[in-house]
Amino acid sequence: MASKDSDPVIGISCYMQRAQWGVWDTEAALIPGDYVRMVAASGAIPVLLPPHGQAPAVLDRVDGLLLAGGADVGSSEYGQDPHDTTVSHPFRDSSEMMLLAAARHRRLPVLGICRGMQVINVAYGGTLIQHLPESLGHSDYQPAPGVYGEVTVTTEAGSLARETLGKATTAPCYHHQGVDRLGAGLRATGRSPEGLVEIIELDPPVSQTGDPADGGWLFAVQWHPEHDPDDDRVVRALVQAARRHATDRGTRRAPK
Repeated sequence: MASKDSDPVIGISCYMQRAQWGVWDTEAALIPGDYVRMVAASGAIPVLLPPHGQAPAVLDRVDGLLLAGGADVGSSEYGQDPHDTTVSHPFRDSSEMMLLAAARHRRLPVLGICRGMQVINVAYGGTLIQHLPESLGHSDYQPAPGVYGEVTVTTEAGSLARETLGKATTAPCYHHQGVDRLGAGLRATGRSPEGLVEIIELDPPVSQTGDPADGGWLFAVQWHPEHDPDDDRVVRALVQAARRHATDRGTRRAPK
């Protein structure tokens, strides 16, 4: 489906690391295609934002920001020594922290997915559990390399999570870290059956309209909604918020 001029533009943070395709084996800026397909299918134009060469001004050209999954957030960002299993990319941490701050300054809608949720929590002063199997006694959230687990999430009444997903949802997950201390100004509005934070948003809550007076629209999930093509509610909520934001600031034509 071709994009339209009125479609909002969503900037997606991405990896920059060694990859293979065709005859090539070299460093590349990339993101799993699931992100791009779901953003486009939800009615937006996806644009990749690599973690090198960025500046806040790039966000003047987009209508929403998606902080995608990837490597662990460096433990130094929240004042801890790294666990043996923590693998971080400091250059990506710096880039995404900058993009998040610039997005909040512009009141752009922001969605965090997996690592993206952890970036948001750390940026707001929170901390992370560095290795869940050690603290929980199981690896259900990341069963094996390249194998997704499944998590059931119960949402909190009166939240954007409840408004978007209903009382509960089941989703694919792939993470070995999680939220420990919640960042200032955030609230946990979705948890797994054993109490692990699975959704965070602003406190006080913001409705789907994302009133800029309340800080705009920010939503983050610990799982991977892009990996389930039959459930686009999380990504579609970002696209809808971006469309409203673009219309309000006059950078896109209102949809007919």
